[in-house]
Amino acid sequence: MMLRTRVAAACLGVLATLLVTLTLTPTTAAAAAAPQDDGQLPVVHHSVPGVLASLAHPGAAPPGANDWSCRSASHPRPVILLHGTHVNMLINWNTLSPLLKNHGYCVFALNYGGLRLGQVGGTGDIPTSAGQLAAFVDQVRERTGAAKVDLVGHSQGGTLAQYYVKFLGGADKVHDLVGLAPTSHGSTALGLDRWISALFQVFPVVEDIADATDPAARQQLRGSDFVNKLNSVPDTVPGVRYTTIATRYDQVVTPYTSQFLDGPGARNITVQERCANDFADHLALAFDHVALREVLNALDPATARAPDCSTPVLPVFGG
Repeated sequence: MMLRTRVAAACLGVLATLLVTLTLTPTTAAAAAAPQDDGQLPVVHHSVPGVLASLAHPGAAPPGANDWSCRSASHPRPVILLHGTHVNMLINWNTLSPLLKNHGYCVFALNYGGLRLGQVGGTGDIPTSAGQLAAFVDQVRERTGAAKVDLVGHSQGGTLAQYYVKFLGGADKVHDLVGLAPTSHGSTALGLDRWISALFQVFPVVEDIADATDPAARQQLRGSDFVNKLNSVPDTVPGVRYTTIATRYDQVVTPYTSQFLDGPGARNITVQERCANDFADHLALAFDHVALREVLNALDPATARAPDCSTPVLPVFGG
């Protein structure tokens, strides 16, 4: 879930990077997606290049994604990436998409839940967005011939995948569901959820505006009607393999342990238990080489290996 703190953090990250690297422009950031001589796409574990590329190409797919001719003998299940609230697929997946492509996966992504100004997505009603996901999964399966897909979602994206699997027939079409900091059981938003509820009671017009313009943010708060429905059935569905990856420094989905799932087929990972020098927050988790190594491990356990802890991971930026 992307609340105001997340948007502010992203803005600070953009400003800091621009001050340090004045020569980096949206054009050069987009150009970085060009394949290298060995055919591999560049993979930059940093949050800012995706933001800059999105400014140059609003609404575009991330590098390596949405090649409808892609077929992979080594990884026959396509991977569908689901962005979080208040971002889009290019911003969220500028790192993971080329990483997966370089490892031989067929990668697909979509913008869901509205896309204002070509940048801000994931704000619409979540069950409605789940319908968009259902249609996209069917399109990917039909065009590629794959019986099942794997879903990887960040924040709301992980929760959206859970809803689709539980309530819209996705269990028969999904093999792996990997969530990076999903709002599985709702967020307390650092305790602000009660204040938000009180504000809505005192000023109903504010509640009406929130419901009309950004229902997804409120739906991900602890105790919302959406969260209550999502958790009215067991966390896991038989036949689907679940991996949830979290950071203890998450300040958006709180407490961070609320992200974890309980049930058959569920694995829960805290990145600091893998590497103590991982300081990723909610935003940075999508650009965190430790977390993304665990995504690769989840999708293909046969080739799993321990993350490299020699490089620290920073909040906001990743690494």
